[in-house]
Amino acid sequence: MRISIKADGNWRSFRHRNYRILFPATTISNVGSWAQRVAQDWLVLELTHSGTYLGLVTAIQFTPVLFFSLHGGALADRFDKRKLLIATNILGAFAAITLGTLVMSHHIALWHVFALAGVLGISTAIDAPVRQAFAAEIVGNDDLPNAVSLNSANFNAGRLIGPAISGGLVAAFGTGPSFLVNGFSYIFAIIAMLNLREQEFFHQERSPSKTSVREGLRYTLKRPDIYVVMLMVFFLGTFGLNFQVFNALMATKEFGKGPASFGLLGTYVAIGSFSGAIASARLERFRQTRFVILAGAIFSTAVIILSGMPNYTAYALFLPICGVSALTTMIMANSIVQVNTDPVIRGRVMGIYLFIFMGGTPVGSPLIGVLSEIIGIRATIAGCGSITLFATLIIWLKYRHRLEVPVDVSVNAVLKPAQGNQNN
Repeated sequence: MRISIKADGNWRSFRHRNYRILFPATTISNVGSWAQRVAQDWLVLELTHSGTYLGLVTAIQFTPVLFFSLHGGALADRFDKRKLLIATNILGAFAAITLGTLVMSHHIALWHVFALAGVLGISTAIDAPVRQAFAAEIVGNDDLPNAVSLNSANFNAGRLIGPAISGGLVAAFGTGPSFLVNGFSYIFAIIAMLNLREQEFFHQERSPSKTSVREGLRYTLKRPDIYVVMLMVFFLGTFGLNFQVFNALMATKEFGKGPASFGLLGTYVAIGSFSGAIASARLERFRQTRFVILAGAIFSTAVIILSGMPNYTAYALFLPICGVSALTTMIMANSIVQVNTDPVIRGRVMGIYLFIFMGGTPVGSPLIGVLSEIIGIRATIAGCGSITLFATLIIWLKYRHRLEVPVDVSVNAVLKPAQGNQNN
């Protein structure tokens, strides 16, 4: 049975029963994930009082992306995506509940935070490309752009609620309950996965038993509309999208605020991000690579302006502008890569996309932490925005003419020359 929703409406993905089951469970899981992010950052600051260690733990959590995201994409093209997602959710729940238990029992040490951040990072590195590729099996290719927007709204609904809840919990009870909330939130996602109807999946063509990451790389490098987006995403993800680190250091070192105020900053970011995600559902005609470059320039400028906000209130009120510009850019980038990729190789391409998007974080986050202690957090934020803006201008000047050449998206058409050379 399918509910009646206007075909071109903002909510058309909800016509699909499986999407209606998965969406609220994912919302709960996202709330938990954002609650843990705030609590983890605050826990590190409590244990070390150091921006360097804050950047380091973020780097450790994202380092597994460098080793597992590409293979996660290959697994998505080869195996049952639902079973893979159940496994990654179980691993994530283990990491969160273990960390919460250690904090609540007063046995927590910094190395525990590092180790369990790494475990959670492994779960995320495999989960992310599989989840991205799974969206097409839930709603089909026609509704995939809409699902990308709604999933981003979902993610940012969690970002809207999770930091505020976590800030309150940390202020009242310490960081432990936030980790437990995240751990148990995974259970909702697992139950939803188990209740999806297999017969309602939009099954994509599955790759043969041997899937090649290199094939995904060759495909990407022959698609300028995709690899230019990935270049943009690298600079945005490495230098611009570091609001958890920015906010933690601005709240504590610049404005002298406590955990509740820090948590609220994440909510302010999410107000803009959520608005951008909802609005983007009606911006499908702008989902072209050139608009990603334009939106990236606007976001970079917003980050530079953010660094100069004179007090906590002004900083908080400007965060939604950063959030809406960031999410509009990232949703366009994500949907371009997903929709314009041949389904048979989509998992591997999304693995590459996420490798590039999150792979710079292990370098960027420690650098931001160190620079914040050397030149100050304001100068560091301004520098990050400037680097991203400069890179955006270079990308536009270098690649703008290649974006006008149409490309056949099929694997056979794109890779035919490379395969022919291999056979000789």
